[in-house]
Amino acid sequence: MRKTNSRSRTSRKRKSPNWKPWLWALFSMLLVFAAAYHYREGLAYYFSFKSHVNDKEEKEARRVSMIRNVEIMSRHSGNVLGVDVSEYQGRIDWEQVGKIENNFPIGFVLIRATAGNDRPDNMFSDNWKNAKAHHFIRGAYHYYRPDENSLEQAKLFIKTVQLRRGDLPPVLDIEKLPKGQPIDSLKMGLRRWLIQVEAHYGVKPIIYSGEKYYNDFLKEAFRGYKFWIANYNFFEEKIRKDWLFWQFTEKASATGIDGPVDVNVFNGNRLQLEWLRVGQ
Repeated sequence: MRKTNSRSRTSRKRKSPNWKPWLWALFSMLLVFAAAYHYREGLAYYFSFKSHVNDKEEKEARRVSMIRNVEIMSRHSGNVLGVDVSEYQGRIDWEQVGKIENNFPIGFVLIRATAGNDRPDNMFSDNWKNAKAHHFIRGAYHYYRPDENSLEQAKLFIKTVQLRRGDLPPVLDIEKLPKGQPIDSLKMGLRRWLIQVEAHYGVKPIIYSGEKYYNDFLKEAFRGYKFWIANYNFFEEKIRKDWLFWQFTEKASATGIDGPVDVNVFNGNRLQLEWLRVGQ
């Protein structure tokens, strides 16, 4: 018997348009515009100087860093800005020192004096004298090595640094964890350094560290001290209430200084910085 094929009609559903790619594109554009508006100060500054920047300086990291630096400094127009320097900046042309990113005035300079128990910074003497001679508010800091004797480190700093009226309080820079001792022993060593230095100069030192180190090991243990905190997080935009200084970048430019330099915000205005100075 012959089979008859019956054609079944299938109704095709009309496909609804796929809006997801368009929504993602719109969302991405909104993010770009929001970021551009948020960092408008930095972008405007960067593009105003773009014609003077050569190809090497247009690398992405430098562009992003410059935009953020300008934005942060613009947001802290009522605060005092400063740099910190060491032998790693080489010989500084102090006659030219004055502006960060060609625009923002330098109000203070923090200078590395010593590292560990045996080594003064090679450029400390030159930087210390010139900062004073060029009328900058200056301060000195010690880079602490956790596995070296704390009292010997304090003695080296005291021997190297002669604070004068108007200088900033001494600074203890602690960044590394010890290799051969527990954290409690490290804290004891830090206290010994701080007590010895305070007894000599008659002024309470400031402690410098990174934000994580500060939160994990220092914040609770050294409640009576003021802190200078390093935090380079791109999304950190304002100095926090419990930070005396905020080091927000290590990749800024400053007149008179070759190569990148650290920049810091003081948590106050010029008058408040004056009150912090030794003998004020």
